[in-house]
Amino acid sequence: MIKTEVVALGELLIDFTQAGFSQKGNPLLEANPGGAPCNVLALLSKLGHSTAFIGKVGADGFGDQLEAALKECGILTDGLKRDENTHTTLAIVHHKADGDREFSFYRKPGADVMLREEEINKELIRNCSIFHFGSLSMTDEPCRSATRRAIEAAEEAAVLRSFDPNLRQPLWDSLDEAREQILYGLAHCDILKISDNELQWLSGEEDFDKGIMWLRGKAEIPLVLLSMGRRGSRAYCGGKMVESPADLLPDTIDTTGAGDTFLGGVLHYVLKNGWKTYEEKELREMLAFANAAAALVTTRNGALRVMPSLREIRDLIGRK
Repeated sequence: MIKTEVVALGELLIDFTQAGFSQKGNPLLEANPGGAPCNVLALLSKLGHSTAFIGKVGADGFGDQLEAALKECGILTDGLKRDENTHTTLAIVHHKADGDREFSFYRKPGADVMLREEEINKELIRNCSIFHFGSLSMTDEPCRSATRRAIEAAEEAAVLRSFDPNLRQPLWDSLDEAREQILYGLAHCDILKISDNELQWLSGEEDFDKGIMWLRGKAEIPLVLLSMGRRGSRAYCGGKMVESPADLLPDTIDTTGAGDTFLGGVLHYVLKNGWKTYEEKELREMLAFANAAAALVTTRNGALRVMPSLREIRDLIGRK
């Protein structure tokens, strides 16, 4: 089997985002391909890396659309399964007045949670450089057991593991269950990307540095990336902490996928520069690249099919 640089497992779904209003004043919704793990892969693929996805969609029109979108982005679909009995998962993205988003999910169940352990393409995982996963594949069975088996396969093959909690509260039966599964993810990753509000919720600490100390008391994670929205981002590696300001662009229209794009930028840096304990200068370069990529994707509707190119990212960095 050909070695793939990054394999991701998780949700692949349709994000319905508002795209104007009808003549009657009703909101028009655009069916954008989405799902955090595939957003990460989409940027990596755009930057020239080989990628593959493991997950499940319905045997329906939306499933056809999603499979076609992955192929268009250059993401290998050998690990994508189709469910004959469960529809593709749907999400409605609501934009609030403060610029934040709320999600309404049609997933009781959705096809993504029906992925079974025996459907995991373990050879894809064993032959990759980085295996990426999130918490949404651990909300329900059978996908929770499938995710854990995939993580085990990555560990057995000494593959780097990347984790993004990506907390979506409505998808969990309880926050206690969410905490339990996210703590499992923390204990099985080498690279963690976590948002400021997720860190505060999980650790109970308002101060970010104290929150990171709490995390490190739970798991030894060599590289932690903290995304802080308009306040920028931080990287914690070894005993070092580096902070980088956000690139705030005037033509921002949609922040969906920004965090995923940020993480994709980080994984690109790791692939290009090798896995090690990074120095401060390297961490600053990593964050500058990831912040620029995230900023650019916010100027476009729908993340997966509109990822920035390497030239666009470098041009934005050069304008600072």
